[in-house]
Amino acid sequence: MIRAADAKDAKSLVVIYNSYILETVVTFEIEPITETDMLQRLSKVEATMPWLVAEDSSGAILGYAYATQWKARAAYDFAREVTVYLKPGFENLGYGTKLYRALISILQDSPIHSLIAGIAQPNAASVALHEKLGFKKVGEFEEVGLKFGRRVNIGYWQLLL
Repeated sequence: MIRAADAKDAKSLVVIYNSYILETVVTFEIEPITETDMLQRLSKVEATMPWLVAEDSSGAILGYAYATQWKARAAYDFAREVTVYLKPGFENLGYGTKLYRALISILQDSPIHSLIAGIAQPNAASVALHEKLGFKKVGEFEEVGLKFGRRVNIGYWQLLL
């Protein structure tokens, strides 16, 4: 089931996100975050945009997706960066697609016109997910990140609603 995230989900969201921080270059954060950090992020996002979770029949959180402001300048008000994270072991099972489809559906009914996804390279699974949903690659910044001792490129994919 896909539903709006709430404060009681913070602990599960932290576990998922921290696995990406500690084990991947998907996020450029280096230090694990706390449940309090996640609650603050959740509150900030949900003040203006959706934050969705996928849960199984027992209520366990399997992943999440949300939209945030792309840039602070007023002319960017109709663009959002979108992000999806899945619990390790639940990739390639359709949860990312379901989360993104639900998120896109909500955003289509809003003034938002442009969705942007930044994807650390290489990441064939994330690229495939975004392209399956109609995102098109619009650019790539070379060696803008440094994590685990290696330089990381970021590709950008965009979907116009």
